[in-house]
Amino acid sequence: MDLAYTPSDEAFRARLRAWLGRAVPRHGASPAPGDWTAIREYDTSWQRTLHDEGYAGLGWPRAYGGAEAALSEQLIYFEEIARAGAPYIGANFIGIMHGGPTLIAEGSEAQKALHLPAILKGEHVWCQGFSEPEAGSDLASLRTSAVRDGDEYIVNGHKIWSTRAHVADYCELLVRTDPSGKKHAGITWLILPMDQPGVEVRPIETLEGESHFCEVFLDDARIPVANRVGEENDGWRVANVTLRFERGTSFAQHIIALREQLRRLVALVVGEGDRWEDPILRDRVGHLSASVEALWRLTQMCVSEAERSGMPSLVGSAVKLRYSELYQEIGELGMEILARDALTLEDAGGRPIREMLHDYLWSIQFTISGGTSQVQRNIIAERILGLPKEPRGTQASARSAKGNA
Repeated sequence: MDLAYTPSDEAFRARLRAWLGRAVPRHGASPAPGDWTAIREYDTSWQRTLHDEGYAGLGWPRAYGGAEAALSEQLIYFEEIARAGAPYIGANFIGIMHGGPTLIAEGSEAQKALHLPAILKGEHVWCQGFSEPEAGSDLASLRTSAVRDGDEYIVNGHKIWSTRAHVADYCELLVRTDPSGKKHAGITWLILPMDQPGVEVRPIETLEGESHFCEVFLDDARIPVANRVGEENDGWRVANVTLRFERGTSFAQHIIALREQLRRLVALVVGEGDRWEDPILRDRVGHLSASVEALWRLTQMCVSEAERSGMPSLVGSAVKLRYSELYQEIGELGMEILARDALTLEDAGGRPIREMLHDYLWSIQFTISGGTSQVQRNIIAERILGLPKEPRGTQASARSAKGNA
């Protein structure tokens, strides 16, 4: 793709930047951590604002509320919302960034008509029900069962690490519909309505004292067969479509935010005297900055390929891998800059300590969530570089191979 922006692109940027300059302050400050009712309303009301102004679903089909904007405008959008410090889509990250795109690629017309406009308007919030206590990286080992009962599936099982499930209306759910054959061949992708008997959500408190992640317990929950995405027992293929969205195009906004995070750290050091004159620190920042820019170009390539093919690129695994590690490297730099101040959770001395601690602690999970770094390296080696699969002579290598089959 041509990475240069045209005069038309820059005109779009100017309009968007001017609008964000008015809309972001008007939307107000984010709610207190832990107030999930207020957080959901804050996030979804921003989503409605984007929709009403024509900035929601820039790459989605117009038939479902999207704008079918040019790829260059989509990339400018990510750059400008990060620059403006606009509210994150937060509560509905799953619906916007890979649940909705999966429906566009694999859903029925009825599913698209029902769910896609509601996602873009902020009316429906989604979560993900993939991982289980004994099926994380080896996702195909999942045990949550779905038994056909007429026009419904009866579902029983236990999901974990379901981000913001306690404020979700729907869940993209992987279940086992055929326990008799090969494990990859017996999985089905379903849309679970969360507000029903048999669905219990328990938040999990994290190191920073918040509860983004949840466990979901399913006890004879019922899902209409009409909520199945793809064919029965074809869920592993559909899930890989979802995961490729999660690992590739959905990281575009994150990577631009990473650039802004590094710039804030530099501004903090520059404002504190002579520390910025340290050549070792400047060299380190230079390498991190170059890595962010290189990763942004790789992301642009992924988004471009997704636009051409209608499917996310396998290179998304490389984006996810490097993003996870780079986020942690920048977070560690922040902790070194804070030094002893990192021992407190409160802002002090003009330093945004709480925000920097959040960035650092939040970064820890990224080399696990969305597929571990080991899984991503195997995908890159086998599916992108065409290298032979790992030998399966040991239990450890067998587990690794299963996670990428």
